[in-house]
Amino acid sequence: MQKAYNIQNVNFVDNCIIIVFDNQTVSFPLVQVSDKLVRATERERLNYTISPSGYGIHWPLLDEDLSINGLLK
Repeated sequence: MQKAYNIQNVNFVDNCIIIVFDNQTVSFPLVQVSDKLVRATERERLNYTISPSGYGIHWPLLDEDLSINGLLK
């Protein structure tokens, strides 16, 4: 299966999520992305998995999913 994106890193700085994928970096304010991530602890935020297809990111402790396509809209 061909990957949709190559997500290389997910990080949080201040109240933003920073995602590195396909050798580019994007940043979004958490309040625009996810109420669950806004309220999450650092432990909950850092416990994520990247989908095998590279399409998105899943936080199992929060039952939250974000897709790269959805973020880029």
